[in-house]
Amino acid sequence: MIVEGYTTLDWVLLVVSACSVILGLVIGYQAYRGFRRNDSRAMQYLSIGLILLTAVPFTLSFGITGIMQLQPELARFRRELVVITRASQLVGLAFITYSLYEKP
Repeated sequence: MIVEGYTTLDWVLLVVSACSVILGLVIGYQAYRGFRRNDSRAMQYLSIGLILLTAVPFTLSFGITGIMQLQPELARFRRELVVITRASQLVGLAFITYSLYEKP
């Protein structure tokens, strides 16, 4: 099935990615609530790390990819986008790791 130039697989990818972003934000928000409730720095780092690991890369990828489709001359920055999204994931993992070893 093709709808306006998109295949079923494209739509499945969009839905799965959107669900990943939503779940990442929900988990990050819950960790933030834990930080606020318990004044736990570890929960704050966990919250930031989860958001950087899940929501930021997917949002950047889809947002900028959409812009690149509208402005094809921006496609030359595709590699920079990959670097930025991977850097966000790396920093997110670093925050999560730090939160695991943070002493109260």
